[in-house]
Amino acid sequence: MRMNPQDERSAADVLNTFSANDLQRVLSEYGEVRNARTLAQAIVQHREKKAFRTTGELVALCEPLAMGERWRYLSQVFQALRMEVNDEVGALRDFLADALEMLAPGGRLAVIAYHSIEDRLVKNFLKTGDPEGQVQKDFYGNIARPWNIITKKAIEPMDAEIQRNARARSAKLRVGEKARGRPDE
Repeated sequence: MRMNPQDERSAADVLNTFSANDLQRVLSEYGEVRNARTLAQAIVQHREKKAFRTTGELVALCEPLAMGERWRYLSQVFQALRMEVNDEVGALRDFLADALEMLAPGGRLAVIAYHSIEDRLVKNFLKTGDPEGQVQKDFYGNIARPWNIITKKAIEPMDAEIQRNARARSAKLRVGEKARGRPDE
């Protein structure tokens, strides 16, 4: 699950050390798991008897709790763990902030997001300059608009592309152009 194999942190560390509240936050925010609280409490109860060492142990714990389709539920749980282990949201936030700082006016930013959590951050960032969507205002109360949105709606893959590459099915491309400030820019 680690993007950087040299990183010390693993999914087992998250499962075996996070509090029930922190597990619930991770499962809810990153996996959008509907019964995040119930699963978090079950994880804590399980690890009191035996620490998690394999993915099979987690799957066995999840199966009786799964809501909806089994594969989708498990995908959400594992996605949440992967995103936490790799700090994927933090990396995306850092990237977006760096892009705003480094791109020259008129420069274009194109981002492909593979799930709704990433896409929401990118969409908010292009609208407001802030991943959370908080409107920034200058000293006079004017709303700052650091980006001109090129793609009003996300560009999604066509059926033919999805048939060639099933992983493309969830991809969403958004493009923005860094706004020009003063006329001399």
